[in-house]
Amino acid sequence: MSNLKQVLREKINEWRPRTERLVNEYGDVVIDKVTIKQAIGGMRGIKCLVTDISYLDPVEGIRYRGYTLPEVFEKLPKPKGSDMPFVEGLFYLLVTGDIPTEAEVHDLADEFSKRRILPRYVYEVIDAMPCCSHPMTIFAAAIMTLQRESFFAKKYRAGISKMEYWDPMYEDALNLIAKLPEIGTYIYAKLYRDGKRIQSNPNLDFGANFAHMMGIGKPYDDVSRMYFIIHADHESGNVSAHTGHLVASTLSDIYLSIASMINGLAGPLHGLANQEVLRWLMDLQSKMGDEVPTEDEMKQFVWDTLNSGQVIPGFGHAVLRRTDPRYELQRNFCLKNLPDDPLFKYVDMLYKVVPPILLEQGKAKNPWPNVDAQSGVLQWYYGVREFDFYTVLFGIGRALGISANLIWDRALGYPLERPKSVTTDMLEKMAGIGDSEK
Repeated sequence: MSNLKQVLREKINEWRPRTERLVNEYGDVVIDKVTIKQAIGGMRGIKCLVTDISYLDPVEGIRYRGYTLPEVFEKLPKPKGSDMPFVEGLFYLLVTGDIPTEAEVHDLADEFSKRRILPRYVYEVIDAMPCCSHPMTIFAAAIMTLQRESFFAKKYRAGISKMEYWDPMYEDALNLIAKLPEIGTYIYAKLYRDGKRIQSNPNLDFGANFAHMMGIGKPYDDVSRMYFIIHADHESGNVSAHTGHLVASTLSDIYLSIASMINGLAGPLHGLANQEVLRWLMDLQSKMGDEVPTEDEMKQFVWDTLNSGQVIPGFGHAVLRRTDPRYELQRNFCLKNLPDDPLFKYVDMLYKVVPPILLEQGKAKNPWPNVDAQSGVLQWYYGVREFDFYTVLFGIGRALGISANLIWDRALGYPLERPKSVTTDMLEKMAGIGDSEK
């Protein structure tokens, strides 16, 4: 048994009495109220989900197991000579709540390396997809294909105890996560590199091996580590996270659940924002004649954009009330590694001029940039210039957090999700609207 699995078993046994007590002794305590606006408006802000993996603080941004992102990047072990932590260390933290030692990180990295090999039929499924398929479609299909390998599905059919559901879910999670870099880079090779695949290197960590298979040299290994870590989780209510939880609540295995998560992430209102920002930046660059504008010129462009009824993509967030720490981490990387890149100069100037303008306009609750305002620029700079692939990168990162959540969902015996619906007539009655007002 790996070190992580033994630590997790102990954590689960300590945690179970807490949730049991809450249900048995405090189950009727009210934690929120629901308005008509929330019911019709996508359930935004309703407190009705539980996760201990991450929490989105309006001021400090995403917290992983209680740690802010700057703390995560400071405390997690890093590969020698690298600025960014091991992705394996982040997964250890998400699963256990503990900052791992270097030995624990290397133990988990060894586990992933042992599990990284893809069955031949997965390559065949990817190869069989039409060349014009969207990479997220292929990504979801490849993950679905792996479902035949599910330990959980086999153990469930054999009649495993509910108390042990988490064990095969854990095994499935590690098996899938270990294979995601290979799946993602093979899709990239099929669609954009004439099928020329680069073999994985078992001696490299998760982020470095992904960069190696993409054929991109340093410091893209650090870009990959940073990208996967900052996108790993974002509470349970966003579409990809909630979809993964919802599907898993039926006792679907990790492959069915993560494939569903990937499908949710593929929607233009969720995972496509970074490429939309990059398109907008390039359009702006073209309008400026590929010259970096002065601050006054940029301010005028921003005002013209807002006055025409359009928004400035990459700015604002539904919850955050300050600059997204995920943006700040990427910005600091860019300042160190690509300060003279033309596109980054645009991003840098927008960072300086947009928030004061949005504050003056008075419509934005949060005028600061979010993660998507920066992430596409980094990928473009290092040669990943196929916009549609960016969401695959997002999906690899997000699978880390969702998998950690699903292991704990199984461990704590969370039930099938089944919220109750109401009709429009019922809402009108609740609102006191009579027939004469309809």
